[in-house]
Amino acid sequence: MRSDEFRGEELICSTFSNTSKTSIPINHHEYDVIRKCFNEKYCYHILLFSLSEDPTMALAGVRVIELAGLAPVPFCGMILADFGAKVIRVDRTKVAMAMDTQARGKRSVALNLKSPEGVAVLKKLCVQSDVILEPFRKGVMEKMGLGPEELLKENPRLIYARLTGYGQSGAYAKAAGHDINYLAMSGLLSMLGRSNEKPYAPLNLVADFAGGGLTCAFGVVLALLERTKSGRGQVIDSSMVEGAAYVGSFMWKSRKIGLWNNSRGENLLDSGAPFYDTYRTSDGRYVAVGAIEPQFYTQLVHGLGLDAASLPSQMSFDDWPKLRQVFTNQFASKTQEEWARVFDGTDACVTPVLSMDEVISHPHNQERASFHRDAQGEVTPNPAPVLSQTPGSPCLARDPIIGEHTRPVLEEFGFKPAEVDQLLSAGVIECNAAKARL
Repeated sequence: MRSDEFRGEELICSTFSNTSKTSIPINHHEYDVIRKCFNEKYCYHILLFSLSEDPTMALAGVRVIELAGLAPVPFCGMILADFGAKVIRVDRTKVAMAMDTQARGKRSVALNLKSPEGVAVLKKLCVQSDVILEPFRKGVMEKMGLGPEELLKENPRLIYARLTGYGQSGAYAKAAGHDINYLAMSGLLSMLGRSNEKPYAPLNLVADFAGGGLTCAFGVVLALLERTKSGRGQVIDSSMVEGAAYVGSFMWKSRKIGLWNNSRGENLLDSGAPFYDTYRTSDGRYVAVGAIEPQFYTQLVHGLGLDAASLPSQMSFDDWPKLRQVFTNQFASKTQEEWARVFDGTDACVTPVLSMDEVISHPHNQERASFHRDAQGEVTPNPAPVLSQTPGSPCLARDPIIGEHTRPVLEEFGFKPAEVDQLLSAGVIECNAAKARL
């Protein structure tokens, strides 16, 4: 037996001998060893056992029911799972493939919510849980008899998080929309874009994820904290319009100091300033420049090999186009790697624009273990922020298949095996086992 095979056996034995159900820490290298030695299904269940029951994590013991949705709610659920919560994603039956790309650390239960029996099963899950994450438009849960009023009657400690684009009230409460619409309604989209160009949305990050999933997760943690005092749950009305606007509070608060006096794309922080922008290098790649403060700007000019006396004043707005052209020509004279060697170790605020595949190999990110490779070998960020006593830890197993955990979860919530069989035969639930790749 090779040494790595022996190590894999040793890790598995130590994991399953852990009768106290406390966490067995398996690092990313050890996970790779196990994955090489054993088939995917075996490895997956080992990792679920060893990594999902860590009592040292901040949200350990918190049960979360996440109703399957797109982008914001799955991100919220993943955050909670990364920091120790037991997150159960409730999927619909007869769905070929999950759209949730943020299913890390979650289990999947497949329910037919068009049937009264399926609704009853979901209700039983909710009243035995701490948190429910709901992504539907206003009124959908009430029609099923699963609105906050009904569920909090059954479980007064339940935290009912409702994450929608426009919130639970107002003229647009039932309207369809996506990140770009919520960003537009927040006021922020009007400020994003280059000079003399139309507004543009920076991917779907601001409303869906910052103002949506992350803000909702923050609300859940606040409600959990408050529950330790009052003993009561509450409803979280998380609007992506309001969440995005709140994330952008700096924009409103800084208008009075003249930071946004000029047109879009002509201000200090919106690509208007030549010392706060990106530049193309000779190899077709890019660097980011953020040398705002005078002392940092001085180091930028020095690193570029320019004579400060021959350049316009840094804050001469009328000369910014001329200064930008000087910087453009200079950055185009070297490769990204060459500029990294020039500026690393300085305070010029110049960094390489790294691709999503490159971030894991950058020395700084490596030293902090900011990224890891998941079960599919794809680069993904580690949970943030890093807590000194109870840090988050991403589950290294692959994402769950729809309905993969229906039976064990229902039995965990008090359903007898015969009841699960009856629900399965009636089409109320689905149980889909993963196929191992040998």
